Amino acid sequence: MYPYLRLIKVLARRRHDKDFKVTDESIIKLRVCLVDIDPFLELNNGRYLTMMDFGRFDVAVRTGLWKIVKKNNWGLAVAGASVRFRHRLKLFQKYELHSQVIGRDEKWIYFHQKIIRNGRIHASALIRTAVTSRKGIVKTDEVFRAMGKETLPPQVPEWVRAWAKADELRPWSE
Repeated sequence: MYPYLRLIKVLARRRHDKDFKVTDESIIKLRVCLVDIDPFLELNNGRYLTMMDFGRFDVAVRTGLWKIVKKNNWGLAVAGASVRFRHRLKLFQKYELHSQVIGRDEKWIYFHQKIIRNGRIHASALIRTAVTSRKGIVKTDEVFRAMGKETLPPQVPEWVRAWAKADELRPWSE
């Protein structure tokens, strides 16, 4: 089950932060709970991605994106992810979730997210996201214009472009 109560708790603490810029890094303090673990009593691989949702929602709320999405009847979607798991997180361990928009192109907003404990990266992910409408993907320029943002995220770094290009080479079944 999706941890809605934890998400609400995280977002309720942050929604009044008016000085958060699109390019700022969000840091959320979390703990591995009973509902997060697998049979080895460690954070489940899928739960890492669920917790990373929290970071992206935090950025959306603190930058004003969430308000614009609701106002325009838009949606938020994940369109791709690449995750690297490095170290285990055990039951009840505390950790930090770091989330940052690292770039954008015409359609996509790219996040780099890291789960860190005691200064050590346990997992990191590159997440490609989009704002959607009934007509399809909303172009990023339109999204940031609607937000009234003067400072836009930078263009996509080379390593992200390489990842996106490699992702397009995958064989997909029709």
